Amino acid sequence: MSISAYALQTNFNIKNAMASNTLIDLMKVRNDTVRDILSDFENEEHRLEKVLIINGVQYINDSKAVNVNATYYALDSIETSMVWIVGGVDTGNDYEPLLPLINEKVKAIICLGDNNQKLIETFANVVDFMIETISLDEAVKIAYKLTEEGDVVLLSPACASYDLFENYKDRGSQFKQAVRQL
Repeated sequence: MSISAYALQTNFNIKNAMASNTLIDLMKVRNDTVRDILSDFENEEHRLEKVLIINGVQYINDSKAVNVNATYYALDSIETSMVWIVGGVDTGNDYEPLLPLINEKVKAIICLGDNNQKLIETFANVVDFMIETISLDEAVKIAYKLTEEGDVVLLSPACASYDLFENYKDRGSQFKQAVRQL
């Protein structure tokens, strides 16, 4: 099966599918069955979930990315410039592994949460625009003003959600609602 036929086109999903195919071969599952599954597989809600395209800007809800590793793969999967919405309850995160991706792809960072000091210290000298907010509605409105056609707005917090939200699902739902109200 051609990789271009996979429903989920991110690097880590392609690697997962390829690893799965190895096991599938060993288990002697029919190729038609595998092809059907991989060609229409749907991503989990709040995990690199494409919400809307507004004025040529794709809004992506990755609220489930509650650690740096998950956010790394989200940032890596985006191929255009982006505005990144990040923050929440920092549980001792090391943001340094994100620096090359931020430097390459992120044009602005919107810090969402009660305590963004570590994010600001890590990324302030890497991007031209960085701002703090405690509202997803405000974060989405700011992102809307900072983007141009072809950009992405990515909510991928790298942090837990318990400072401003009930959980990551609440945070993701509020993000989607804010995007729909633009």
